[in-house]
Amino acid sequence: MTELREYAQHSTAWPFAEAQLLLKHVGDKVPAKGYVLFETGYGPSGLPHIGTFGEVARTSMVRHAFSLLSDLPTKLFAFSDDMDGLRKVPDNIPNQEMVAEHLGKPLTEIPDPFGMHESFGHHNNARLKAFLDDFGFDYEFKSSTECYKSGQFDAALLTVLERYDAIINVILPTLGAERQATYSPFLPICEKTGCVLQVPVIKPNVEAGTIIYEEEDGSAIETPVTGGHCKLQWRPDWAMRWAALGVDYEMSGKDLIDSVKLSSKICQILGSQPPVGFTYELFLDENGEKISKSKGNGLSVEEWLRYAPQESLALFMYQKPNAAKRLFFDVIPRNVDDYLSHLESYPRLEPRNRIDNPVWHIHAGHPPHEDSHLSYNILLNLASVCHTEDKSILWHFISRYRPNATPESAPILDQLVAYAINYYRDFIKPFKHYRLATDEERQALQDLVDTLDGMPSDSGAETIQSQVYEVGNRHPFPDLKFWFQALYEILFGQSHGPRMGSFIALYGLDEVKDLLRRAIARENLSE
Repeated sequence: MTELREYAQHSTAWPFAEAQLLLKHVGDKVPAKGYVLFETGYGPSGLPHIGTFGEVARTSMVRHAFSLLSDLPTKLFAFSDDMDGLRKVPDNIPNQEMVAEHLGKPLTEIPDPFGMHESFGHHNNARLKAFLDDFGFDYEFKSSTECYKSGQFDAALLTVLERYDAIINVILPTLGAERQATYSPFLPICEKTGCVLQVPVIKPNVEAGTIIYEEEDGSAIETPVTGGHCKLQWRPDWAMRWAALGVDYEMSGKDLIDSVKLSSKICQILGSQPPVGFTYELFLDENGEKISKSKGNGLSVEEWLRYAPQESLALFMYQKPNAAKRLFFDVIPRNVDDYLSHLESYPRLEPRNRIDNPVWHIHAGHPPHEDSHLSYNILLNLASVCHTEDKSILWHFISRYRPNATPESAPILDQLVAYAINYYRDFIKPFKHYRLATDEERQALQDLVDTLDGMPSDSGAETIQSQVYEVGNRHPFPDLKFWFQALYEILFGQSHGPRMGSFIALYGLDEVKDLLRRAIARENLSE
């Protein structure tokens, strides 16, 4: 452990860089609350999404890196802002008319449109916890409603009241003139309607622990700021939460940079140090536009997991978190193969270098090991050439190529076969377009048949690959890229394909020669 900690102190991996910053922030003594606190936030007006996964996964990676650098105990709070007033009825829920009747109320005071829990907020909180549990995250759930109503936030809320003017003076310059005239950090909960009110505060009463606000009819109402009678606007709320819970680390998206700065100032006004933060870049859709929950563009967690293991999604989150990345279906195969490549190389690395391998962070220091995998792209092309969605047919070729591999002995590979079939069915099969070989290409294909004819049946992938190169060089292609593109378009019906040596070794020399002869004869390869 001492040796591994020494390696970690010199690691270039970003989770360790973040953990080092946090260690400088908290020092070497256990905080008064008894632990170093990591937090992730969740707005439960919608269901958990891929950004939720990304934030919790990345935070968990930093937490694990910190645990290697320090013996200080840690906790991760998954905080749900379920006391927020619902402003818009989501498009993807039942009983929308019923929910519309409760707009403006805290989410935990709105009936569950699904009819399963005591409120809409409780329903989405349950979905969040099930979501996080499915991925095996280690966390403690925190509800804004419970924290406000139980009194856990009372002391911090009274400090907000006491320092009301200083907080207002920080916030007002960021608002327009109209909003400045009515802004208050406190949002009272109306006793008549139960709605979260955006109303002017006439007077904060520090001694009484109350605010006096103006109702729509002009009447003045006095209400305590404690006990769940008020909640805070979200930027003061974020700062108050940091102070009340003693949050030491929280990351957030690039779109919240200004909010982090503002909340950090408010946190300092409240007498606390803001947490160490990390700003991650936002995801882009296939057109390079920002992914929006309301637009529904991009890719959901459920969609990713239909085509690939969760570890490949974790790798996507791990890699370059401060760079904007396209999050769409076509990034999945590359991330699967990158994950497999990192997993395969891990045992061969020196111990000091293993902690810089992404799979160390993805698997919290204990990546699995399996020797007999194939690349995801190879499996996709095998399904494509076989025109099959039957796992047993693909395993016929795999077991011949890797005699010791079975679905039982190679569970990672077996899962990949199922994922590849799903991807082939949805994204390759509907768009395959075979073309006929030109006369010049038919000559090159015949040369490849003759070359393969002269090779032993147990030739390895590298040997085959070099011969495919040699055949391409013997024919008048502008460069080898055109030779391989011709093979892909003629044999696979697509513009991109696998490393041909590996594919031929897997599919079999005799089978490939038969395929080439059919292409030379200009038969229909789509059948």
